[in-house]
Amino acid sequence: MAGLLSRIFGRRREQQTTSVEVMSGGPAFFTPFSGDAYESDIYRAAVDAIARNAAKLRGTHVVTSEQRRKTGDSSLNYLLQVRPNPYMTAYDLIYKLVTHYYLHSNAFAYLQKDERGNLIGIWPVRPQSMEYVVDGAGTLYCAFILAGGQKFTLPFSEVFVTRRFFNSNDLLGEANTAILPALDLAHTQSEGMENAIKAGATIRGLLKFNQVIAPDKLKAEKEAFINDYLTVSNNGGIAAIDQKADYIPLDPKPVAIDEKQLTAVKTKIYEYLGISEKIVNSTYTEDEWAAFYESVIEPLAVQFSLELTDKLFTQREKAFGNSIIFEANRLQFASNATKTNILKELMPLGLFTINQALDILNLPPVEDGDRRLQTLNVVNAEKADQYQLNDDLPNQEGTGNE
Repeated sequence: MAGLLSRIFGRRREQQTTSVEVMSGGPAFFTPFSGDAYESDIYRAAVDAIARNAAKLRGTHVVTSEQRRKTGDSSLNYLLQVRPNPYMTAYDLIYKLVTHYYLHSNAFAYLQKDERGNLIGIWPVRPQSMEYVVDGAGTLYCAFILAGGQKFTLPFSEVFVTRRFFNSNDLLGEANTAILPALDLAHTQSEGMENAIKAGATIRGLLKFNQVIAPDKLKAEKEAFINDYLTVSNNGGIAAIDQKADYIPLDPKPVAIDEKQLTAVKTKIYEYLGISEKIVNSTYTEDEWAAFYESVIEPLAVQFSLELTDKLFTQREKAFGNSIIFEANRLQFASNATKTNILKELMPLGLFTINQALDILNLPPVEDGDRRLQTLNVVNAEKADQYQLNDDLPNQEGTGNE
């Protein structure tokens, strides 16, 4: 493992650094949230719902100029869209980073570059601790301590960072301590239900002896009573006992579960994460999905896009329109009726190519499908002006000849 880490991070000379003094006055020091939120089945299912949907986002290097956008470097796009490192797919990487984001309110990844500054790998990092430090020249670094005790100090410019609840600390997101009471309550409810069900299923009667007997004798009498009368072999269903003991049957009632209380706790956890139960169990409507995308997935896409654009390109490259964008084909999640209406209204305007329309319908592309179809009822504005001017010329000439 140490060899793999050394190969990933390279042999880096230790810098003489000092801790960062942030404007908020607090230390710029990160330790993972210790509340074990991921052990809660409710919290884990909710985070999984967000992560698996966010992992559908497609990172792309684009170059935008004069309101036109074209796809950029193919090698960079392969890293962003297929395999960011030898051990993960792009889906795996985004899933893991989003999970870290919601569990620890901070997500980190090492942006591995070659000698020329080109990206050659993205590695998610889950440190035991991380501290922001600066060297004598004021350059910002991230000093990581990993689970095995290995220490690596990386330039901030080579570390992908996203933060949630970005408030009191100038460089780090807040811990998830605010949700601990709800998680504790959910755990207590689960344990209470389990214990009540076990108790109701195991104790079915009391055998009360009218005299004091030794513990070993008491246990033997109980076992004999069970074997004689409480087994399926007792076909008559009748027990005969003398005055030395009384059998008091118990009528265990089913455990009453307060559904309103359970729902209230679950809703509190879901609201903390900004989602609904229908998103978690995949019973959402088209409008509910759109709201989830705009309020949860899209903000993540914006964060990922801005962070990678800043960390992967120089100021000059960004000035020439280089950027990273994360987006998804939202129309793929629309109903067939919505898809049909959109294509019916917009294809005649030439806004979609044939293959783009097929992609919206989840159909494979066809040969020569990258051309746009446009109805003759829609005319280019410049040609319309020219047509009108030409139409007016005969009238003007006729007026002059009269």
